[in-house]
Amino acid sequence: MEAVAVFTPDTYADAVPYELFRELRATRPVCWVEEPPVGAWPAGPGYWAVLRHADVRHVLRTPEIYSSYLGATQIRDPDTEDDLTFVRAMMLNQDPPDHARIRRVVAAAFTPRAVRELEKVIDARAEHLVAEVARAGEADFVSVAGDLPVWTLAHVMGVPEEDRQLLFDWSNRVIGYQDDAYATSSAADPARLSPMGRAALRARPAPAHRPDGRPANPRSRHALADMFAYAHALAGNPRPGTVMAHLREGGLNRAEFENMFFLFAVAGNETLRNGIPGGLLTLLRHPDQFARLRREPELTGSAVEEMLRYWPPVIDFRRTATRDTELGGQAIRRGEKVVVYHASANRDETVFHDPGRFDITRTPNDHVSFGFGPHFCLGSHLARVQMRAVLRHVVEQLPGLELAGEPVRLVSNFQNGLRSLPVSVR
Repeated sequence: MEAVAVFTPDTYADAVPYELFRELRATRPVCWVEEPPVGAWPAGPGYWAVLRHADVRHVLRTPEIYSSYLGATQIRDPDTEDDLTFVRAMMLNQDPPDHARIRRVVAAAFTPRAVRELEKVIDARAEHLVAEVARAGEADFVSVAGDLPVWTLAHVMGVPEEDRQLLFDWSNRVIGYQDDAYATSSAADPARLSPMGRAALRARPAPAHRPDGRPANPRSRHALADMFAYAHALAGNPRPGTVMAHLREGGLNRAEFENMFFLFAVAGNETLRNGIPGGLLTLLRHPDQFARLRREPELTGSAVEEMLRYWPPVIDFRRTATRDTELGGQAIRRGEKVVVYHASANRDETVFHDPGRFDITRTPNDHVSFGFGPHFCLGSHLARVQMRAVLRHVVEQLPGLELAGEPVRLVSNFQNGLRSLPVSVR
């Protein structure tokens, strides 16, 4: 298989190409990858893929050499300079010191103390969701697992209960744009939305196109007009103590505010919607480890870390070289794209013994699924709380859980997700 396969979204419709990653780590750990056209999307200039654990960490901890700001953090370049200027206002696409300034605005909502106060309500929600599976005897666990992060985000952000499904729909459009089943889906029922939610739906733009007729970037400001209309309406009277209250009081400009709402509404939702079903599927495919977890539920914490290593919710992130440099024996020129592959780094043989083996007792477990350096995931603690809660209740309430059909993967070279995970309870 050629290196270009690590870019091609259809590769991931079957599986993450771990064998190709292994071969490249051994022979070309920093290798050039072409960007051919994908469907209606145009070809790109190509990029350097970074595959070893040490090199990935080096890139992530040196923003002065590998910038999040110059070209943003997605492999695909923004369509226009206006789009690039807009997404640069997102915390994810900032370099220090601006990154730290924006991060401080919402950090208070995600301190260990703040998350501890959420643990009881998260646990109760997880218990309810898993109990519903037990009562029904079957479910698509992607839907079950997707409910918890959306519910948690709505709670943290102060989004009304009736509008939670909007968060789900926005994630589908933004993250799943390479997958036709996600890009055009909508689960929000206008009749059940709040007046604020219905107004946002009316603000949803018609699909935009570039001057050459190709679809516009789904992350552009135009494409997300409904999301931002909702964000401004919600911030008009935020619930005290919520993320929206922090954003309103944080002194952000308009673009920074809109991008921060985008980051919470999408990134905080989609990663767990990938990680929880992906981790459960991994357990189901390793029945010896699942059986051990049932016998030793005290291993839940280390099991979650191994699930994150073995099934990282995010496959890769992009940086742009700020100057001519060298990495892994390759000369990298200023302005070239550099893409770190978390999925490859988590299977690096020089860091993880027998990395292809799923072991819920693995320790230490130095995975990079939450990133590294200044952009280490702000919500990592909250994500772990949710994953542990779901796993605990699955073990307690679903002793006879098994696959009820073939899982269906999300078609994406960015998100390591499932569209469907049918399960049943014996």
